[in-house]
Amino acid sequence: MRKVFIVISIMFACAAYAQKPAQKPVEKTETQAPQNPSPQQISPMAEHFAKKSSLANRWNDTDEIKDALYDLIAEYPGNDSLIYSLAIYYYDNQKYVSSVLVTQDLLARNPKNVGLLQLAASGFEELGIKDKALTNYESVYLINGNTGVLYKMAVLQFDLKKYAECQANVDILLTKPDTETIKVTLSDAANKQKDYPIKASILNLKGMLAEQTGDKVTAKKSFEDALKVASDFPLAKQNLAKLK
Repeated sequence: MRKVFIVISIMFACAAYAQKPAQKPVEKTETQAPQNPSPQQISPMAEHFAKKSSLANRWNDTDEIKDALYDLIAEYPGNDSLIYSLAIYYYDNQKYVSSVLVTQDLLARNPKNVGLLQLAASGFEELGIKDKALTNYESVYLINGNTGVLYKMAVLQFDLKKYAECQANVDILLTKPDTETIKVTLSDAANKQKDYPIKASILNLKGMLAEQTGDKVTAKKSFEDALKVASDFPLAKQNLAKLK
């Protein structure tokens, strides 16, 4: 899915920047990748690199996809779509340090782009740099108020022992109606990936917060409430068993 996106992005970006000087992008707040001016004629060199990338994608040659991206970025250094595609490439290939570094360069000139902030947050999270992941998720939430992002914030706040902030966000999450439909993916008892209602995980987190304050009554009720939402929710089962 991501590979297809990269090829499409390259084709669009080549057309957009052919025979145009590099321009500093205007700040954006949309959730999509950085966009560029409307298409013009594609230069022969850009068309060559785009075709190279398309063939590399078709034959699953990820190294050539990266090389084609670098060739295009060297020709059009002001093209945010190309640079964003490189950040995606690095993330999908688990090169999280490179992905984060590329994304930070883009955010320096486009700090309110949700797609960039989300990618940076995910990259920092994969690297275990939870405070920076949290900062980026907070920026995303201030822009779009997304429930899933607020949940991510609450989990990271718990891990960072910011219990007061975590409790405040858990309380907000439990008022949001879309927690009934949003799913979170976790390993089940057989260690297989399974989707669970996010509300079960939020209630489990509420119980874990109560445990931190020594409130075993609230903790027990919260774990039981989580199991009412999803009877096989593994974290709530484990936490309830330990509490007993």
